[in-house]
Amino acid sequence: MGRLMAIEGRKNAQDARRGKIFTKVIRELTVAARAGGGDPKANPRLRLAMDRGLAVNMARDVMERAIKKATGELEGVSYEEVRYEGYAPGGVAVIVDCMTDNKVRTVADVRHAFSKCGGNLGTDGSVSFMFKRLGVLTYLAGAGQEAVENAAIEAGADDIVVYPDDGSIDVLTSPDNFEAVKQAMQAAGLPPEHAEVGLRADNDISVSGETAQAVLKMIHMLEDLDDVQNVYSNADIVG
Repeated sequence: MGRLMAIEGRKNAQDARRGKIFTKVIRELTVAARAGGGDPKANPRLRLAMDRGLAVNMARDVMERAIKKATGELEGVSYEEVRYEGYAPGGVAVIVDCMTDNKVRTVADVRHAFSKCGGNLGTDGSVSFMFKRLGVLTYLAGAGQEAVENAAIEAGADDIVVYPDDGSIDVLTSPDNFEAVKQAMQAAGLPPEHAEVGLRADNDISVSGETAQAVLKMIHMLEDLDDVQNVYSNADIVG
């Protein structure tokens, strides 16, 4: 009985996590379609959101319904994008990108996560200057470093970062060139494990021990909020 309850508990937790991911994808689809139209061929941001939905096994009809709501073909909720900036313990810079239909609720939830974990919510622009917007294609160990590097250079990528601790590889591009590089890598038989356009810090701050645990706790709390789409930081967790 104990094992059965444990399995059921894990399944419930996985279902809840999947529901949160679906919520985030639908909000991104909604904002992307409202901003750039409902045709993914003419709207790179929408195409990227749909790719993210497919990656988590979201049904196409669910995505299409969200897009139709955003473009006014169906009645739906209106979301707006909001960004919050601040510091986690250890002087770690944190950016929180949200999509919300209630900014009062969202800022209260984000502020609570910062304060509970020993961080401080800052003002607009307080840490964003430490980050740049990049396209990132991630490959896990075993993808073949030489093959990935050669294909990335041929595709016109800006940089390639190899992580010796786990053997993973990040291929970096400008946001404008992201889709072209991604398609070229796929055509070369090297589809990325994960691909997104997001923020990356210019320089990382190393944190360890209790400070690292507090930073991770805060990031996880923020990521679990329904209104939060992405959390970026310059933390380099050591040990």
